[in-house]
Amino acid sequence: MHPVLHDKLKADANRLSEALEHMSKLFLAPKEEKTLRSFTTAEVGELLRVSDGYLRKAHFDGRIPEVEQGPGNKRLYTADNILEIRNILAQSAKDPYQFLPGRRPGDKLQIWSTVNFKGGSSKTTTTVTLGMRLALRGYRVCLVDADPQASLTTFFGYQPEIDFRHGGTLYDAIRYNDGDTSRQPITDVLKGTYFPNLDLVPGGIMLSEFETETPTALSRGEQPVFFNRIRDSLRQVEDNYDIVLIDCPPQLGYLTMAAACASTSLLMTVIPERVDLASASQFLTMASGILEVLYTNGGIGAYDNFAYLLTRFDTAISTQQDLAEWIRELLGESVVKTPFVKSSAVSEAGLSQKTIFEVDLVGSKNRKTYDRALESAIGFSNDIEDMIQSAWGRGGIHET
Repeated sequence: MHPVLHDKLKADANRLSEALEHMSKLFLAPKEEKTLRSFTTAEVGELLRVSDGYLRKAHFDGRIPEVEQGPGNKRLYTADNILEIRNILAQSAKDPYQFLPGRRPGDKLQIWSTVNFKGGSSKTTTTVTLGMRLALRGYRVCLVDADPQASLTTFFGYQPEIDFRHGGTLYDAIRYNDGDTSRQPITDVLKGTYFPNLDLVPGGIMLSEFETETPTALSRGEQPVFFNRIRDSLRQVEDNYDIVLIDCPPQLGYLTMAAACASTSLLMTVIPERVDLASASQFLTMASGILEVLYTNGGIGAYDNFAYLLTRFDTAISTQQDLAEWIRELLGESVVKTPFVKSSAVSEAGLSQKTIFEVDLVGSKNRKTYDRALESAIGFSNDIEDMIQSAWGRGGIHET
């Protein structure tokens, strides 16, 4: 007789997990720590909003430290170099906030959740790309992986099914009490990364337990209620960051609702295809009803922004161009100005768990493709940065 199915599946899962962990130790090379490439003078000038000549003169005058030189004696800057130079230039600048654009006294922490009803809309790629760009721009960023699939977490060199098999994810910070086990401070699961100014709260399969445990917790009246759990956890570290980006699961469950209740803004990724627009319409219909209930019960207040970002936008397909224009006419200024284009450069980077900002172009044969993808990633990130600045009561940094 076969055992009860759920017992069998649990036992099989445990056996597979243990075997994979053993196999990893036996046959695979020791896990390499991810590192970040260096940046050129032109890239650093764009990030700091100064000219190449300004940087050269600052080096010549001794106002900023020298950096490594690469082929042709061209300067190469690490992300730590950029951060150090930022702080030095801010000290003597007429407008120090040009170099340190983050929160000022009285500014609230910006929390953006990326949402969508279905997978494959570049939700995770959008979140991690935006996070890395904002960190390079000088903001203190925390990425929160609220998806049990933990795709965002893998971008930082982790194997969630192995590295967090026994805990260490967002679940530990928002879980319900279970006998002797209770939720932990979010600082216990917060991870520094190889990317300066960018921290990570990992995700993992245990987050799916939050979905199944919440109805029981609601029935017994356990506090805090589910929609306050991510918000309460983030309050423990809110002084440490300017911006928190939450990658939500592709469903409108308790995790997504908890993230939405913690957020000051929501970003919805939309592929300009008819089937994706139909899905988006369904998501918005369901979300409006749920958010109304949460608003009535004090779960959420007013949002600074509910923005739509066109993703996987293929400019070579006329129907996508037509649909993109149609979406902009329908939804107006809620649509982020710059779309995140579909690009082989983004896809190839993703295969090695990198964003377009991490790709080293030395010897690259696809420079034009890369530049086009990079222009798109910088463009939509700048648009969202302007929305963040506007929420703080300031004009957009990149507005013309």
